[in-house]
Amino acid sequence: MLASKRILLIIGGGIAAFKSLDLIRRLRERGASVTPVLTSAGAEFVTPLSVSALAGHKVYRDLFDLTEEAEMGHIELSRSADLIVVAPATADLMAKMSGGHADDLASTLLLATDTPVLVAPAMNVRMWEHRATRRNRAVLDADGIMFVGPNEGDMACGEYGPGRMSEPLEIVAAIEAALVDGPLKGKRVLVTSGPTHEPIDPVRYIANRSSGAQGTAIARALSALGAEVVFVTGPADVPPPNGVQVVRIETAQQMLDAVQSAVPVDAAVFAAAVADWRVAKESASKMKKDKGGIPKLDFAENPDILATISQLQEGRPALVVGFAAETDDVVENAAAKRQRKGCDWIVANDVSAGTGIMGGAENDITLITNEGAEDWPRMAKDQVAARLADRIAKALA
Repeated sequence: MLASKRILLIIGGGIAAFKSLDLIRRLRERGASVTPVLTSAGAEFVTPLSVSALAGHKVYRDLFDLTEEAEMGHIELSRSADLIVVAPATADLMAKMSGGHADDLASTLLLATDTPVLVAPAMNVRMWEHRATRRNRAVLDADGIMFVGPNEGDMACGEYGPGRMSEPLEIVAAIEAALVDGPLKGKRVLVTSGPTHEPIDPVRYIANRSSGAQGTAIARALSALGAEVVFVTGPADVPPPNGVQVVRIETAQQMLDAVQSAVPVDAAVFAAAVADWRVAKESASKMKKDKGGIPKLDFAENPDILATISQLQEGRPALVVGFAAETDDVVENAAAKRQRKGCDWIVANDVSAGTGIMGGAENDITLITNEGAEDWPRMAKDQVAARLADRIAKALA
């Protein structure tokens, strides 16, 4: 997919710089050419020789290289690439980009270009969450800079949280999405995922066993085909995909509000396992066992998000896809649900005990449309997502 694409890779300073070596290898495997720029801080973590050997290209380091600057080398470098990738993008580099600084080769290249820029942040969690970094991120977002990551996890400094640079293959996927026009390029798609948590009191809630894995895989597959994805997720077990707009919610009402804020969209995929009911009146304090007897909970029905969007009079998506997790009469119940809700497609699956579907790595679905029911073989959830995304692309073509 990246054959003949030219990548200008700026390697910032930080322990994550070692991942840039694997990133170079992955890009060249896919046919891309990589021109590396190594900051002085980056050279403290990876050597120019190792970078050059993997890239098969000279490493650029000095803004005032007389041989290159006689031909305005930094201008040519900044404009000859199809994409500029900054990985790792340190807090310092992001601050320079946000402020328009140009005091070294990397920052000058980034200021002197009209080439698209993708950054992969990497820094301590406190630095990532600092107000200054958040302001810089907002400025870069507004300037059209693309982001991949950061991921959440253990830090080299011993802390845990968001700030880890995305893995090389994740960055490659983001590069492909930025450079390759997929069949969903220019389309905006909404995906809901995960469970909802409906509070009983400040420490208890009603939920279900959904892991969010299928919805996350669908969002990732749609993004890989070029779609702009709005990903509305409940408290899932899996992290959200990179390269999508993530909206985190907890309750069904919050999910409905987020969905209504996201429309209009070209298509909507409602993969979330939304709780049907909530406690009518949440207790403001923790309910105690010593209050005498088992507490009585009065329930209220949650809003029907799928039906609400399917039955919009104005701004309805061209394609609305619902999910039906059933334990008996799967196809019959799912087909009735499609008619009742007014959606275009229903993805039905059997989540009864022993199937391993709910929370598992595989899915066994039947796609129900106005043309009938289509059984798919049992496969990994990523494969289900890729196949569904392809069908959505064909439907929107």
